[in-house]
Amino acid sequence: MSSSVLSMVRPSAATNGCAGPTATATATLLAQQLNAALASGKSTVAATQPKQPLQAAKIIKQSDIVCFDVDSTVICEEGIDELAEFCGKGSEVARVTKEAMGGSMTFQDALKIRLNIIRPTQQQVAEFIKQRPSTLSRNVKRFVAQLKADGKQVYLISGGFDCLIAPVAAELGIPLSHMFANKMLFDYKGAYDSFDVNQPTSHSGGKAEAIGLIRKQQPADTLITMIGDGATDLEAVPPANNFIGYGGNVVRAEVYRRAQYYVTDFEQLM
Repeated sequence: MSSSVLSMVRPSAATNGCAGPTATATATLLAQQLNAALASGKSTVAATQPKQPLQAAKIIKQSDIVCFDVDSTVICEEGIDELAEFCGKGSEVARVTKEAMGGSMTFQDALKIRLNIIRPTQQQVAEFIKQRPSTLSRNVKRFVAQLKADGKQVYLISGGFDCLIAPVAAELGIPLSHMFANKMLFDYKGAYDSFDVNQPTSHSGGKAEAIGLIRKQQPADTLITMIGDGATDLEAVPPANNFIGYGGNVVRAEVYRRAQYYVTDFEQLM
């Protein structure tokens, strides 16, 4: 494993994690924030109380394969938003993201529009990875290490881009063959051209499709659990057997409402 690749990922702080100073807010304040967000229909809130974490930990023990979303789950950031900001297109992309969340366009259309706004060059992507390495979520590296020690297979399934996620996979010791992500395409001069529309996660329902592909390679009784912060992760069941919501970085109101199991720190699953 190359040290240059590993240097592209920042481990989260042992005490504050991704949340920084806000992690010291009282449980009462966090509960009030969540209730306000749920009442108003807002999509995110800083943190909240877990739902059935002990049962969720049992499900992890029973699972043969554990699949993770990446943005705002394995890492603290949202990759495409960070890339857009780095390229000076943050506000334009944020507007499209908001429209997409409102259901006015498909996931693939939203991805296409956002990338056509950013139009990053290969050089810009390389500089972005170097200057703004992803930050691992609190305790995720230890959790993944435990999963692997217990003989479980670990996959990363993301609507983000493989070039941004590969350093994260390397840091966690996850082979690239266990990663589903989108691919940006560049012309011979390194200018942005398009993205690969044949990747499962390039369209709506893609994470469920990716898990379906994983399942086809496994015995029929294989137990698969998906962990993530977003609605696309929640909708991966089926073909996944279980879903565990994660709110260590953001809490999305719809996911919190619908998830039977919900954790705010990967330590709760160990």
